[in-house]
Amino acid sequence: MSGTATRTGARHSQPFDLGSFLENGTALVNKGLDRYLPKATAKPATIHAAMRYSLFAGGKRMRPALVLAAATACGGDPADALSHACAVECIHTYSLIHDDLPAMDNDDFRRGKPTNHKVYGEGIAILAGDGLLTQAFEILAQADTTKRYPMKDLILELAKASGSLQLIAGQVADLEGEGKPIDPAQLRYIHERKTSALLCCSVRLGGMSANCTPDQLAALTAFGYNVGLAFQVIDDILDVTQTSEQLGKTAGKDQAAAKATYPALLGLDESRKIATRLTTKAFNALKPFKGKAAALEALARYLLQRDR
Repeated sequence: MSGTATRTGARHSQPFDLGSFLENGTALVNKGLDRYLPKATAKPATIHAAMRYSLFAGGKRMRPALVLAAATACGGDPADALSHACAVECIHTYSLIHDDLPAMDNDDFRRGKPTNHKVYGEGIAILAGDGLLTQAFEILAQADTTKRYPMKDLILELAKASGSLQLIAGQVADLEGEGKPIDPAQLRYIHERKTSALLCCSVRLGGMSANCTPDQLAALTAFGYNVGLAFQVIDDILDVTQTSEQLGKTAGKDQAAAKATYPALLGLDESRKIATRLTTKAFNALKPFKGKAAALEALARYLLQRDR
């Protein structure tokens, strides 16, 4: 896919260079994560090596990118959102480590590499996930605050998104729905929490880092919610249309486990239409930014049009 995307509604503006934005953002976040995390040799070395193994396994850093893009849209400096971005990535990576465990999704590959438990064993993988979950709040607690958003608001934002009513709730509902009949409302519940919650949290934290207005925060919330749902619908589609080599993880796992997915329930064509409608809603949510959210628009296109 091309690394550029043109700003919506701008006839003569320069195309937004998404490739450079992602490259620069990833470099910034990687340096931040390396600085915030204990070194791989810090005692006990095994756990810190395991944490770093998954954290630096070559992910696209899309959630941190959303944090930085939201900060930019609200007139902030992406550097001021670094703690927020790193914290979100730690939460995301912890969830992947735990999702891949034999007791959960039982996957052997993630990001094209053996999953954490395949390298370090199940016990260390569980603890590595726990370590990253805890590390996320240690990192966020070092963030600078703004007039509108004190530290308690930042901590609550991340805690709620990753807690038993959101991220964990989605995983529980996903596990309990395997092999059972499920309706579209239940499927939406799973995706709202398993995927959309953290993506929405990402843009909200980015806005908070820039002291965004209440109206801006509401717009970012609508954007994050709809892009998050669209992202998961596309993920469901790719699981049945792409190979393991293309995805960098085991393809067809959802179907084999009789998991609830949009293609399984509604078919591929309808799933693609739903993803398109959700992304349209996301774009509409950015209209109040009057062209200042080019990075968010480009990221939304990237997430919708991706093939892995």
